[in-house]
Amino acid sequence: MALIDAGLRGALVALLALVIAILLPHWRHARHAHVVRIGILLALSLAVQAISASPWVERELRCAAQSPGIGISLGTAVLFWLFARAVFEDGFRLRAWHAALWAAVALFGATICLWSHWWPAWMLLRAIPIAFALLGLTAVAGPWRVDLVEKRRRWRGLVVGGGAAYALVMVAQRIGSANGSLSEGAALGDVAMLLALTSTMAWQLLMPRAAGLWGEAGAPPPPPPPAADAQDQAVAAELARLMGQQRGYAQEGLSLAGLAERLRTPEYRLRRVINQGLGHRNFTAYVNGLRLAEAKRRLADPAERQLPVLTIALDVGFGSIGPFNRAFKADTGLTPTEFRQRALADS
Repeated sequence: MALIDAGLRGALVALLALVIAILLPHWRHARHAHVVRIGILLALSLAVQAISASPWVERELRCAAQSPGIGISLGTAVLFWLFARAVFEDGFRLRAWHAALWAAVALFGATICLWSHWWPAWMLLRAIPIAFALLGLTAVAGPWRVDLVEKRRRWRGLVVGGGAAYALVMVAQRIGSANGSLSEGAALGDVAMLLALTSTMAWQLLMPRAAGLWGEAGAPPPPPPPAADAQDQAVAAELARLMGQQRGYAQEGLSLAGLAERLRTPEYRLRRVINQGLGHRNFTAYVNGLRLAEAKRRLADPAERQLPVLTIALDVGFGSIGPFNRAFKADTGLTPTEFRQRALADS
């Protein structure tokens, strides 16, 4: 069993190195840079974890010698959560506090030997991977209903959701063990699960369509999309009428399912029309874009200068002033009041 375990760990490290080699040329990619960078760091961290979690290391090395690997392995939980957010949140950006959080978690893991006789520290050591696995699952499930990108809905949920399931299973295994170390059988299952998840990711990156994923300059253009069928065209026309003349976006709490019901069309067809026909990746962003367009027009209208901002926010479909102000500031860089003052001054 030890020989099989070593072989699987070697294959996993080699595969992770291949993933890094594939991702590295895209480090500065304009669209995918954050996914790429977190993915590379996650692969490096998993390679360290594959070695440091081997039965031989946990059995033969003293705690002080294992501590750097423990710290980096614990930091993998933070990187997984960030990777899930980068995959599923179109506007996600890495911040300085993300790095500080990873450093704090890794430092805690690397100094666990100092706290080895203090049971709250061991509890926290087990709780951190669970917490970030759950946060990763939230990142997967949270925007699932409003995600309009079909490829992302199909396979990234499997990869990231599988990663969260892996983390939860492994933490449960360690909690159930006598000294926190995995048995030989559990360690073999650990590396086998991780190898399967990594293989899935590597396969997606190595497929011929990967060039289309990264959008390389000079790559052959993708084949034109098939012409929309008559049903799609009918849905697009009805959608334009509903969201234009009838101001369907002004309905508070409008959902994709509710809009599909009003249009009497399946959700998958409506997603396709909005994504492939109108170019939107997220349903909430699509609806808020329509709402903000009307809000900006009305805020710039001298005839409505006395109308409170709150009234306009509620009238275009926002449930309260807080979400409206945040969406407006993110879109224009100005608060609604600042936007109105500038627009009316220019007029």
